[in-house]
Amino acid sequence: MLKKLGLMLSAVLLAIASFALTAQPANAAEYTIKMGADSGLLKFEPSELTISTGDTVKFLMNKLGPHNAVFDKGPDGADLTKLSKSQLLFSPGESYTADFAGAPAGEYDYYCQPHRGAGMIAKIIVE
Repeated sequence: MLKKLGLMLSAVLLAIASFALTAQPANAAEYTIKMGADSGLLKFEPSELTISTGDTVKFLMNKLGPHNAVFDKGPDGADLTKLSKSQLLFSPGESYTADFAGAPAGEYDYYCQPHRGAGMIAKIIVE
């Protein structure tokens, strides 16, 4: 009887421990970057954002589309293709999310393909 109780308690503790190891950190945050400024300018708002590894960034189509977010520079080991979204967004309110889980610390430069020549470039800093 005592042996069965010990095995059951061990199984419960193992399940709790495995959940704790796979759950996302409670301090992960989601940030929003507007694609197209409220003022009507072709820019990302904010144009520079500091986040932590594990945070997510929501790219929200705001004005003067179409827009996208293509990452072209980052620290060694960064998966820029995973973060980049080449799909164009056309309608206000459309969005997609870039997940910085496991992203190395450093600066990540990105741009909007259709408006890069107009200066629609920005940076995310991961600490």
